[in-house]
Formats: sequence, structure tokens, C-alpha cells
Amino acid sequence: MKYTISNNMLNVVVSSHGAELQSVRGINSQMEYLWQADPAIWGHHAPVLFPIVGRLKDDSYRYQGKTYHMGQHGFARDQEFKVVYHSAESITFSLQANTVTLKQYPFNFELRVNYNLLNNLLEENFTVINQDQKELLFGIGGHPGFNVPVDAKTQKEDYYFSCQPSVARVRIPLVGSFLDWQNRSIASTDSLITLSDHLFKKDALIFQLSGHKNRVSLRTDESHFHVNVWTRDAPFVGIWSQYPKTANYVCIEPWWGIADRNDSNRQLEDKYGMNRLKTGEKFTAGFGMAFHPKINR
Repeated sequence: MKYTISNNMLNVVVSSHGAELQSVRGINSQMEYLWQADPAIWGHHAPVLFPIVGRLKDDSYRYQGKTYHMGQHGFARDQEFKVVYHSAESITFSLQANTVTLKQYPFNFELRVNYNLLNNLLEENFTVINQDQKELLFGIGGHPGFNVPVDAKTQKEDYYFSCQPSVARVRIPLVGSFLDWQNRSIASTDSLITLSDHLFKKDALIFQLSGHKNRVSLRTDESHFHVNVWTRDAPFVGIWSQYPKTANYVCIEPWWGIADRNDSNRQLEDKYGMNRLKTGEKFTAGFGMAFHPKINR
């Protein structure tokens, strides 16, 4: 089922299937900012990634002597969530462990996903609660896809990324779907990164983040339009679009978790980048997407 929240700047549609954003449209501009999930290219808008981010080696892991199978980015995006709160400008969805999730992931948990509007800012907030008698291990992340260009007067190559604070960051390359851990390097994210299809020839750009708040902006000098993605304590961010099949969108993905390293031993307890919660503990995280429409000149 689809639900709407709105204010005087944005109209947002979210589905209970995967608690996934379906549309983010400017009230005045009538621009659709979110990728509209062409199944021939990439059939998602903005999936919630849980309880893993990225891919596992052999799409499986071992935990307490047993092997479990799980596909890329986990199962939350394929589950039906329950609405536990809904107002004009905010909505919260809940997912709890069930017979389907327990076959892939032997933990009792509650995952809450909240969307909240504040002027031109759309917040996506995560809460994970350990409802098990053992330690909960998980990754979580966002994967919003943004339309680019947003109008017929610009093209994809007119856009670029800028990062704040303006510092160099560690970049982690990929080999196939896995982290090429030995070849991580310092990347010049203190300069602009020009958008092109070939930017993703080797899959996503993955950066380690530090500090409480980081911002990745998608901008163009051809208009005042830009999108700012603000992260809160996210240790990683991915920037991705499909390649070699290409389309007019790009994803900016804040992560609290990451794909398997190429030297992974496939043991869940040893998996790099996982979060840990004791019984009854709660994890909170989130990010914001601020949409700034173009100004006609």
C-alpha cells in the first residue's frame, strides 16, 4: 500500500513494501526528484538495505556453525512493513522477524524506518532494536536514486558531486562485488567529481567517512538546482549508477555497513563494518535529502 506525506514544499509517496520511497516531487516546481524504477534498467527507487549492505561472498555467511543464504543488500526491501505512525508530514514503518527472515537471518529484531519532512528536507531515519537473547549483528543503509538531469535543458554530464567537509577521504575499490581491501587509497574528495556514465565502469565509488556530519551534493552550474544528502555518523557512502547499461539517475547511499572484503572468511561475527547490539539495545541512524529546485534565469 502507498502512503503520502507532504508540506508546502514537497510531496512524498512511500510504499509499505520495503518501506521504500516511490516519489519525491516539488510542490512549486512539479519536478520529480526520485528515479522512477524502470525495471529494464534498475527496478528500485530507494531501497532500505538491511540486515546487510552490499554482497556476501557466495551470497552466504556462517553463524554458529550453520550456513545461511542471503542476497545482495538483504531482505528488508522485499518485506511488507506495518505502519505504526502516520501524520501529515511524517510516517513510520515497522518490520519484525518472521518465518521468512529467520530462514536467512537467525535473529529476532525490530526495524523501524521513519520519513519526516521539514521544509525542503526529507529525513530517512532508522531504528534497530535487538529483541533476541543474543547479540544482534547487522548492517543498514539507504539507497536513494535521484533523477539526473531533472529537466530537458541540462544533460547528465553537466552535473558533478561535491563533498563537505572539503577533505581527502579513503576510497575503497571493488573487485567484482567485493571490497578490494589491499588497494584502498586516499581520494581527492576535496575537489569536484564530474558525473559521467564511465565514472561507474568499475561499479560504485565507495568512501570512508569521518566526523558526525558529512554532505554529498549533486549539482550543476547550468541551473541552481541541487540535491544535498546529509549523513549522521555514517562510516561509508557509496555513489553509484548502472553500467554498462545506463540511464538518467544516480544514487547517493549512506551506509552503516558494507559489502564483504575480498579476504572475508564468511563468518558473520568477523564481517567488516557490522553493528552490534546487546539484548534490548537500540541503534539509531539516518540521513537527510534536501532538494533545491532550479531558479529560472
